[in-house]
Amino acid sequence: MNVAGLRLPLRETIVVLVTTLVLVIDWYHPLLLGIGPELSLGLARVGFFLVVPILTLLLLGEHPTEYGLRVGEWRIGVPVIVGLALLVTPIILVVSGLPDFHRYYTHDPASLPGAVLGNALDVAAAEFLFRGFLMWTLIGIAGPMGVVLATFPFVFTHLGKPELETLSTFFGGLGFGWIAWRTRSVLYGALLHAYLISLMVLVASA
Repeated sequence: MNVAGLRLPLRETIVVLVTTLVLVIDWYHPLLLGIGPELSLGLARVGFFLVVPILTLLLLGEHPTEYGLRVGEWRIGVPVIVGLALLVTPIILVVSGLPDFHRYYTHDPASLPGAVLGNALDVAAAEFLFRGFLMWTLIGIAGPMGVVLATFPFVFTHLGKPELETLSTFFGGLGFGWIAWRTRSVLYGALLHAYLISLMVLVASA
């Protein structure tokens, strides 16, 4: 694709553009379904972060399985995420009691199920957007550096959350990226991410 002399790879340019657009639209036009804000947000992000990228890949003639939508190397993925879950669980139990985490993640009992499900859907869909759709596209043109590059927009989506969490997402994002790269699947990162955010909401609301 030639834009006023700027020669751009078509597929990669479209993927970066779609990723940017869904993040902007998601930010400015939150979906309100009358079923609780977190559940509404989670369902909206399944649409924006999962369905739209899949449709984009299909229109480009690409197979979503090549972008992490498959089981992949489960013999690596399963023990890695179980080990990381055991390692990070005590950290979640501690930080969930910090004032800014407590304020952000606490929900009343009536809204708690929707909050847990909504947050789990949110992060699972985000794993495909960042560690599938975007990351594997960037790896194709930048090699392993694509894992790092895909982490930056992931970090920025955490602005507004507790500062410690936002600062930690660069390293957490690299970790999720490594899991997706090593297993060639977003499944394991999605499961781990959903477990961690669910635990945070449940403990903070206890």
